[in-house]
Amino acid sequence: MINKIVAFQGNHPSKLNPNTDTTVFLANEIQNKKYKIFYYEPKNLSIINSTVYASGFFIRFNYKKNKFFKIIKKVKLDLSKCNFILIRQDPPFNLEYISTTYILDKIKDKVKIINNPTSIRNVSEKLYSVKYQKYMPSTIFTQSVIEIKKFFKKHKRVIIKPIHSFSGNDIHLLDKFKLKLINRFIKKHNHIMCQKYLPKIIKGDKRVFLINGKVCGAISRVPKKGSFLSNMSKGAKPINIKLTKKENEISKLIAKDLKKENIFFAGIDFIDQKLNGDINVTSPTGLKTLYDLSGINHAKTFWKELKV
Repeated sequence: MINKIVAFQGNHPSKLNPNTDTTVFLANEIQNKKYKIFYYEPKNLSIINSTVYASGFFIRFNYKKNKFFKIIKKVKLDLSKCNFILIRQDPPFNLEYISTTYILDKIKDKVKIINNPTSIRNVSEKLYSVKYQKYMPSTIFTQSVIEIKKFFKKHKRVIIKPIHSFSGNDIHLLDKFKLKLINRFIKKHNHIMCQKYLPKIIKGDKRVFLINGKVCGAISRVPKKGSFLSNMSKGAKPINIKLTKKENEISKLIAKDLKKENIFFAGIDFIDQKLNGDINVTSPTGLKTLYDLSGINHAKTFWKELKV
């Protein structure tokens, strides 16, 4: 292939934070290898006369400038002309999201797509963790108020969260059973995840990076004072850490399973050595933060594993 092009399907670059964003970090690394970056939003994906097109733009990233990206040229591109396509938009995992995976399915035998569109459609970021429940705090997935009440009665402090959201959005810690709140929550989100609260979250979680079936390091994210949310978008502070033997063994098991599922890049989270049930396969983040904390550049690992 003469054209060396990597396409990124993601949120508009103006919405990204270059200081922490993994998409920009991956793009910057591959453009240093003389690849052109083509960038488009999911809504601009089309099938026309059996060809998969995206309306977007060629772009150049530069960490040294205040405006970290420059749009070079707006084009409509036949995506089968690319070497790689990276699916990097934020969830929610909604019908638009699912539609884009069906569209990209059409060219997945012609272009390497990370992560595989069929696989990210099948590997639900929360529900996939059901197979690992012995490594997790007590957890149920339901929209039954009766089951939630029983669960609450047993555990006293419970986290409820949507199955298809992201970045710590819409997560509640319940110290008492609030029927109105729960009914509203179920009405908005349908099936939800309920989990026994782990108080050690205030000391931080651990985000583990899995690339091509291998465990590639981790960071910890410590919630800001008064919060139980370890997402950096919610003010958590990242610190450099190592995995315990137990965490490493569980991570290796999941990495191996995800590789079999055709998931190339994922992030998993631990709280107090327990898997919290988030298997991030849509747009895992944290690689830039790990680099800033440790000097370890897993963007290089990412592209090396793809044999670039």
